[in-house]
Amino acid sequence: MTALTIRKGRRIPAAQMVFSALGLLIGGLMLLPLAYLVMRAAEADMATVQGLLLRPRTLQMMVNTAALVAGVLLACTVIALPLAWLVSRTDLKGRRVVNVLAVMPLAVPGYVMAYALIGLGGHYGFLNQVFGYRIPMPQGWWGATLALSLYTFSYLYLNLRAAFAGLDQSLEEAARALGATPREVFFRVTLPHLLPALMAGWLVVGLYVIGDFGAVALMRYEVFSYAIYIQYSAAFDRVYAAWLALILISVALSVVWLESRLREGAHYARTGSGTGARPRRTQLSPWGHVAGWAFVVVVVLGSLGLPLSVLTFWMTRSIDSAGLLSAALPDLLRAFSQSLSVAVPSALAAAAMALPVAVLAVRYPSPMSTFINRLAFVGYAVPALAFALAFVFFALNGARWLYQTHLLLVTVYALSFLALALGPIRSALYQARPSVEESARALGHGPASVFWRVTLPTIRPGLVAGMVLVFVVAMKELPIAFLLAPTGFRPLSITMFTRTSEGMLLEAAPYAAAIIVFSALFVGFVLRHDRKAGDER
Repeated sequence: MTALTIRKGRRIPAAQMVFSALGLLIGGLMLLPLAYLVMRAAEADMATVQGLLLRPRTLQMMVNTAALVAGVLLACTVIALPLAWLVSRTDLKGRRVVNVLAVMPLAVPGYVMAYALIGLGGHYGFLNQVFGYRIPMPQGWWGATLALSLYTFSYLYLNLRAAFAGLDQSLEEAARALGATPREVFFRVTLPHLLPALMAGWLVVGLYVIGDFGAVALMRYEVFSYAIYIQYSAAFDRVYAAWLALILISVALSVVWLESRLREGAHYARTGSGTGARPRRTQLSPWGHVAGWAFVVVVVLGSLGLPLSVLTFWMTRSIDSAGLLSAALPDLLRAFSQSLSVAVPSALAAAAMALPVAVLAVRYPSPMSTFINRLAFVGYAVPALAFALAFVFFALNGARWLYQTHLLLVTVYALSFLALALGPIRSALYQARPSVEESARALGHGPASVFWRVTLPTIRPGLVAGMVLVFVVAMKELPIAFLLAPTGFRPLSITMFTRTSEGMLLEAAPYAAAIIVFSALFVGFVLRHDRKAGDER
């Protein structure tokens, strides 16, 4: 039987039933641990809850988190908006080079950027040892804001560059024809039409900052994610850790809700007749070219020159130290192999989970498929440390045999990064022609045969792209590994973070270099995809 008959004569294909069941199972895996987190938090009575929530420390962490998010968003906007304008709207020489340089900071994770900033200052730091200029090691709000801004501004840049490229310039020309000054055109016409891209970029950056653990921990800046880890691992106050995790999740979901509300009912497309104006680049004066490149150089020196210079300095010192690098090589290879041991199966598992969700969303659209598709993004929207803590409580209370196993770590990685695999697979399905599948069914092939022989080969590029994204992100992931790593499991990220937090910058350098190399694969994939999209346009 290939279909199920229900009331009113409507027939639901068997394939849709199977994919719906798989999608609901994946959604259940997302939500079940969060239910255990709520149950653990509910163990406290109301008086205890009020005492926990109204602690001065809790309120201070709320202020710290808001201040960090605001500072990073402001810094990212100041960096990304001019860069996107220079690349998309001006005749600046070497725009393609600038575009590559603006995306490359994604290869330096936030906690590696924090390592570079810490290695810059102090008596034994890069500046003092090379130039004889000593600065204090950055820490607190300034250090965390700088480290996270220099890493995350590229996300906002990519959104703004795409928005500039798609903006109808006839709107700006009409405003200029009506006598508006360049300043008025920007603030009254251009900027309002960039708001969707700004909000989308702010959402991505904001969620990352809210859930970040590595950079804020190295900078000793107490926000919710750092406090959750301390309460769980050092203070052993699991109830307080559960409530902090719920607060962190609430903050993150509030940010998502606020962004969707701000977009609701907004319209940015032209409504008049005619076609949009062809893109026209602003002609920069000679001094404009100098100023543009000066800005680019400052940004590149901070986001790329700083970490690479500091890392080169400490790597050189490790080579100069007798036997240090050769002694560290076995540990480095061991950490690399342990990172691979979870990154590879996580990528495969995430792609396997994303496949039924994507097929359901594209081939069988319905309220149920929409609901399942939204559930697939829960793991990515929820801060990583809170998501991992939910699985800790789930394993300890409902599946103790899973606690501190590779299976649990791989499962949580796959669920957390499911959205990364879902995007490319869903895009590939949208581009695949349903008529080919219908022809195969007309030739007598069943649903399973059509899927394996027609659909799967067609979407293979998207499937591979999704696995590559998950693989590279899992190779450098830190907060989930910190809470869920099996005993003795020391991947690249944990080893590098631990040695940096203990002041062993020399010993941490090879691990930081390895993380940057693998993160560069992610950046290379982004640039390759971007170039292909540009060729298609």
